[in-house]
Amino acid sequence: MSIPGSRKASTGKLIPILADWMAAMAKKTRKPNFNEALDALRSHSFDVQSYSGALGGMLVAKYGAAAVMIPATDKSAPGVLMISPGIMVRGEVARLVDRGYQKFIKSAQYELPATAAHLQAVHKFSEELKELTGIQSLYNEALGTVSDIYLYDRLQDREDLEPDAGQKQLAADH
Repeated sequence: MSIPGSRKASTGKLIPILADWMAAMAKKTRKPNFNEALDALRSHSFDVQSYSGALGGMLVAKYGAAAVMIPATDKSAPGVLMISPGIMVRGEVARLVDRGYQKFIKSAQYELPATAAHLQAVHKFSEELKELTGIQSLYNEALGTVSDIYLYDRLQDREDLEPDAGQKQLAADH
């Protein structure tokens, strides 16, 4: 015997299927404003201090990595990263440079090879920072550490080179 709106389970019992049943949708989480985001960071052991390089800027640091946040133009938004996450080198947030064969940490005075520990610290710091503040986390950034600058030696000064004879002939034929 079949009952409309039901199905037989593998055990042979009838399981009613409700036509008006809807799965609970995930609720939108409220993003904290700038001050709430800073308080959340402080409560999770981040070092938060004012940054003199920008009006209202705050230097946020943990794990030897740091970033600079400034208030967003929208007062209800969590803030904007003025300086992206990097390793702290003598009080400065150093940028991550990818040279194709290796990543380097570059500050105004120093450039040194990045170790796996440096990259892990920046990645862990970035993920925690974005989770606590509500700053948008992009898929490619969540996969691993993203560099600020890409300087591949094979591509360096490529725009300045003249096309070779084969390319000149191909261009002339069209």
